[in-house]
Formats: sequence, structure tokens, C-alpha cells
Amino acid sequence: MPEPLVTQARDVLEHAHVPYSEYRVGAALRTADGEVFVGCNIENANYSNSLHAEEVAIAEAVKQGHREFDRLAVTSGARDGVTPCGMCRQTLAEFCDPEMVVVCDEGGEETTEYTLSELLPNTISFDTLEAAKRDEE
Repeated sequence: MPEPLVTQARDVLEHAHVPYSEYRVGAALRTADGEVFVGCNIENANYSNSLHAEEVAIAEAVKQGHREFDRLAVTSGARDGVTPCGMCRQTLAEFCDPEMVVVCDEGGEETTEYTLSELLPNTISFDTLEAAKRDEE
């Protein structure tokens, strides 16, 4: 049996709105105090307005006042080890410690774990932007 966070990510897949790609993605994000927020992808015909599962989960958590997270599980209907895309990685980096664990569902009980910093080295951060401002002066 996969860990509960992976199961929660799998459970939300059925709610994905994917009429174009038919590629369902689910995410379950755990806060530092143990609360879990789930999200699924929501496609739009122009694609650029589509919402990713990780974005939906983090938006719900932030909307409810959470700002600290310790673990994320991501899955797809294909159980193909999907990882967060670059945009989602950057969004996660805004709120999550670089050593937060991201669990990617490989199917069955198999998962692969990464830290956020492995998935997104040299992230853009507040400090990056501040350093750029200083360099311009």
C-alpha cells in the first residue's frame, strides 16, 4: 500500500478536468502541522490558462493561511513518475524549504523521492531579486 499522501493524490485524480490532454494529475501537499491539501489539474482550451495540480493544492493551503509545507506527493493517471513542471517547482520554492521531499508516484507501491532543491537548483528567490537590484545600482 502506498503512503497516505500518495493515496490522497491518487484519490483526487477523478476530479481532474482534462478534456484536451486526457492526462490527469493529482497532488497532495502536507503542511508542517500535518494538514493535507489536494489539487488536480484543470485544463482550459487555450492551455496557458490551465491550472496544475500542485498549484491548486498550494493555492488552497495558502488561502487557508498555511505557509509552511514539509511533503508533496504527485501522481498521474498513467502512474509514470510525473514530477512537478518548472512553473510548479518555482511556485513551491516560494513557500517550501529547499529540502522538502517531493514523492513521485511510479505506480503500485513504487515511488521516487526528490528534494525540491534537486528538482529546482538555483531557484529564483527574494534574495535573488534583491541581489539583482543591488547589481543595477
